[in-house]
Amino acid sequence: MAELTKEQAFSLIEENLTEVLNPEIIKAVQDEGRPVKIYWGTATTGRPHCGYFVPAIKIAQFLAAGCDMTILLADIHGFLDNLKAPIELVQYRAQYYKYVITALLEAVGVPTTRLRFVLGSSYQKSDDYVMDIFKLSSLVSQNNAKRAGAEVVKQSDDGPLSGLLYPILQVLDEQYLDCDAQFGGLDQRKLFTAATEWLPKLGYKKRAHLMNPMVPGLQGSKMSSSEPDSKIDVLDAPNVVTKKLRSAFAAPKVVEDNGILSFVEFVLLPAAGLKGKKEFLVSRERDGLEPLVYTDIAAMHEDYRNEILTPQLLKPAVATALNDLLAPIQAAYNASPEWQAIAEKAYPPEEGKKKVKKVKNKGTRYPGQVAADGALPVRPKEEAGDAAQVDGVEAPAEN
Repeated sequence: MAELTKEQAFSLIEENLTEVLNPEIIKAVQDEGRPVKIYWGTATTGRPHCGYFVPAIKIAQFLAAGCDMTILLADIHGFLDNLKAPIELVQYRAQYYKYVITALLEAVGVPTTRLRFVLGSSYQKSDDYVMDIFKLSSLVSQNNAKRAGAEVVKQSDDGPLSGLLYPILQVLDEQYLDCDAQFGGLDQRKLFTAATEWLPKLGYKKRAHLMNPMVPGLQGSKMSSSEPDSKIDVLDAPNVVTKKLRSAFAAPKVVEDNGILSFVEFVLLPAAGLKGKKEFLVSRERDGLEPLVYTDIAAMHEDYRNEILTPQLLKPAVATALNDLLAPIQAAYNASPEWQAIAEKAYPPEEGKKKVKKVKNKGTRYPGQVAADGALPVRPKEEAGDAAQVDGVEAPAEN
């Protein structure tokens, strides 16, 4: 990609974002003539899925805009967030995330020379960092800490104290990763606004914040690792991808909360742009018609509302484009024994629970039952005389 002007670079930075807090900070850095330093953090818990393409494509755009990009592999955060991941696994998962994210960026042809990965535990246990946790903990109320992490940290009636530490660590990360801006989803807005208030209390500068929209998953809700039907794993085979997209929710003529259209808007179209030609192709060969070619999402929305573009046409087109995007990632995985070994350690297969047949205890006094010594049970005389006949089988009489 040719070198961009400051205006073009800023336009690429803010493309498809829902909101930018304190954009003047970014423009001031551009005026200084140095790269804008942005950080994005991800807790290394669930297995990365295609929902990660949304921030990954945005990160690719930041890199294409000439920014210096830091990705925080937040292993300690993953442990603090209500123990979402066992401490024994988080570091293996951090390595797995590094492989996946690098492959995602390389799949769209963006150079990663300005990209660095930082493991949270590499600095979050340092004396200065821990002292700043103590300082900030004395300045921030419990209610404010809980409110800041409300949309990010798993909430429960009697949650662990670690949930209150989580937002404090994320705010301090802005200082210790030496960034100009933090990037994340719109669900982190409360935490981002808290950062602009809390950091100056320690004498640190406030940062800009860049927010992605919350993109719906394949079933209309957020794409989640914990909901298999709502996500596509980056290592899913092409036929699995096609099958999952075929069963995805996409109401005809409805563009709101349409996860498939959103995926085109925030992943496939910008990915095509990064690779050199921003367009999305929908084949109509089975109908004997020319393909539909889209260069922006507005035209797709209009055609979808008017049923020119239908779910039956959209789903296979998305499957084709996504499989094309996944192909180099899966090739990289298949060519890397190291990545495969880390995958086994990070996400070991669950041992299936053996189903034990429950033996019904019928007692020792039903017809044909043999006692432990091999003899037929002998009924006491007092019970034998009180027996009644029920359907031809002896049974104790009711009192």
